[in-house]
Amino acid sequence: MRIFVPMKQAKSYEATDKMIDLIRDNYDVLQSLSAFGIELGFGDKTVKEVCRHAKVDTTTFLAVVNLTINGVINNNPEALSAKSLMHYLDACHRYYIDYQLPSVRQQLAESLDIENEISVLILKVYDEYAQEIRRHMRYEEKVLFPYIEKLIVGKTSTNYNITNFAKQHAEADKSLKELKQLIIKYLPSSTKTSQRLTSALFSIYNNEEWLANHQNVEDKILVPLIYKMEQDLKIERINSAISAFANVENEQSDSITEREKEVIVAIVQGMSNKQIADHLCISPHTVITHRKNIARKLQIHSPAGLTVYAIANGLVEIGKSIHYTK
Repeated sequence: MRIFVPMKQAKSYEATDKMIDLIRDNYDVLQSLSAFGIELGFGDKTVKEVCRHAKVDTTTFLAVVNLTINGVINNNPEALSAKSLMHYLDACHRYYIDYQLPSVRQQLAESLDIENEISVLILKVYDEYAQEIRRHMRYEEKVLFPYIEKLIVGKTSTNYNITNFAKQHAEADKSLKELKQLIIKYLPSSTKTSQRLTSALFSIYNNEEWLANHQNVEDKILVPLIYKMEQDLKIERINSAISAFANVENEQSDSITEREKEVIVAIVQGMSNKQIADHLCISPHTVITHRKNIARKLQIHSPAGLTVYAIANGLVEIGKSIHYTK
């Protein structure tokens, strides 16, 4: 008889949890601590206390930990810190390029028989994989990271956005999968090298998992965050343009002379050009000139439009019967 044991639900860690409990539940958190610049020796302090001491944004730290450990996605990119996330990703690059890639290569080289042609080819496959990873990460450091740094200070780009990055952010771990298959299926090993090769294979599996988590953070945390920043800046630019347009309109309104205001009121009251001329003791030609200047300054040409302008600027009172000629 089978006994069904329910799977333990993944816990979503919170700021009030003790940092030591996160590590006790999953030691992979140690790598995240290092990438965020958080040092060990924090005793029984909470996640919030440890992050505050290390000057790391707590929400961003928890977003990365909960995604990489438990697959929980933070649905509020607005609450995240681009600076903290950038620091984390840059440190991850340094860790992977400067330590992980050469370390695994050394393990693999020590476990292979260099006189065996297949061994040489497998090492070549790894070198090609390492070169591709370096190329991808350096692209991010030269193109993506500077772009994000400009976004943080409110600068935008006309020829690049996060969608460009998301489209070309293909899986970079295909070579690792191929490498594992080649080692398992085709690489002969002796009793002397078997343990070393198994250890190297374990490291390759760990690298594959680490890289998948890294890409997950970029795709599910970084991309939504940067997209939100781009949209916010776009809205800010639109609001600024609207505000600038409103200021121009105000300046144009201020440039309307007292005589032109009198002409506007007369137009709103339904007077013809001749009636306006008689009313203001000016020539009909002068009235026409005033009307052209008013239309140019206000970009309003119809009597109805001038009526709206006159009401909005207090030149006529709302509620009185207003007639105008077409």
